[in-house]
Amino acid sequence: MDASRRPEAETVLRLSGITKRFGSLVANDAISLTLKRGEVVALLGENGAGKTTLMNILFGHYTADEGEIEAFGTPLPPGDPHAALAAGIGMVHQHFTLADQMTVLENIVLGTRPIWSLNLGKANARVRIRTLASDYGLEVDPDRMISDLSVGERQRVEILKALYREARILILDEPTAVLTPMETEALFATLKKLVAAGLSVIFISHKLGEVQSVADRVVVLRGGKLAGERVTDQATRRELAELMVGGQLPVNEVGPASPGEVLFELKNVSTRGLGGSALRNISMQLRGGEITGLAGISGNGQAALAALIAGTLEARDGDIVVHGQKASRWSPRAALANGLGRIPEDRHATGMIGDMSVAENVISEAYRSPRFSRLGFLDWKAAVRFADDIIKAYDVKCPSPEARVRLLSGGNMQKLILGRALDGDPDVILASQPTRGLDVGAVAYVHARLIEARDRGAAVLLISEDLDEIQVLSDRILVIHRGHLSEPSSRGELTVMELGELMAGHGIEEGASDAA
Repeated sequence: MDASRRPEAETVLRLSGITKRFGSLVANDAISLTLKRGEVVALLGENGAGKTTLMNILFGHYTADEGEIEAFGTPLPPGDPHAALAAGIGMVHQHFTLADQMTVLENIVLGTRPIWSLNLGKANARVRIRTLASDYGLEVDPDRMISDLSVGERQRVEILKALYREARILILDEPTAVLTPMETEALFATLKKLVAAGLSVIFISHKLGEVQSVADRVVVLRGGKLAGERVTDQATRRELAELMVGGQLPVNEVGPASPGEVLFELKNVSTRGLGGSALRNISMQLRGGEITGLAGISGNGQAALAALIAGTLEARDGDIVVHGQKASRWSPRAALANGLGRIPEDRHATGMIGDMSVAENVISEAYRSPRFSRLGFLDWKAAVRFADDIIKAYDVKCPSPEARVRLLSGGNMQKLILGRALDGDPDVILASQPTRGLDVGAVAYVHARLIEARDRGAAVLLISEDLDEIQVLSDRILVIHRGHLSEPSSRGELTVMELGELMAGHGIEEGASDAA
């Protein structure tokens, strides 16, 4: 019987009536939840539902306007991160907080000893780290450099950091977002051991299948309020999804593709390194009326491929062919002029400029065009009209075209980027991690727009670390590992585990990289 149904299970965490306001916006509205010893509670909610704000209050980064928190029966002082750590609360963030040029051991013990200490106590720390790693299936060499570790190994280090600090409550934020299926299975095996030893876990995820397999209870937030709570094995995936969005979830039908002409092609292209991996003599064709999915573990060349296609990275060797013509010089301006629509991987860093307005952001790739420029001067009224059209067409929730983009949720930012990228019906669409960190409703919306683009004849390259997304949307699937491409496969031809094997590098380097 799970911890949530054992009357004798100790309540280790209690949030009571947590309310947080930012001006007129109520981010958290009287939210209450509990966590028991040895229990896994999944926290679900749309983008902007209040999950991050709630966790920031728990860790003392924000102070609640109302409500209180108890950890192990003791009130937790508001606005005090050190108190949260001292109470035994640890968190593994989606984006790891590790120093690449330090060892595993140094990362784990950093901050656990006074700055005036003459040494880090490495000998004792090494023994303790090896014991923790062995006990919980988190094997990693304490003396390896972080920069030499895989994504899965880095996550183990983050968990070891929390355990080394004697965490009794562990919050995992999107823990499988960049893991292979095998690494995900290993993580879940570790969680079972941790929970069996009495650790309590809050599991934040958008992957409902994983939530159902790992969580005892599910708590759903919507619009800053508690929308509902379910015992996991008594709730269906659709029920949880509809609880998140507050209604029926749209179902996207992906019909058979009708591939047309080759609109974009790479021939024996190599690049210098970017994001940890260069491209090595790859060939690839993108056909109109087809979605080509590219799967791979983060850092294996996806960033280089996206930058190459977008024109921000030069090819060292090989050719770029657009509409049958070799591109003599490829640049961001040439890419846009040749009908490329770009959905960048990081909407915050390269997709949008937070302190610029919605209108300024949506015209940022076309502000010199006659549509928005007259005699060298910006036609601001035209820009505002265009932004307003995107807001309405893509159901973007924002105050006005003049609002600062940084005030929008991730899902609404992504809708703006979609509107900008798909404006004018581009021939080729580069969709790099288009649904990363989005809730089920926003994911369904993005998928629908990409399917629409394919069906009107666009060539879509979908770069994603979500294998479910790759398998559902892609007509052809490629896998990238250390800058090499696998042979293409059709939808449904390979299982998730077989794709995972390719993502781990089995059978790619030896094979041809001709993905025509």
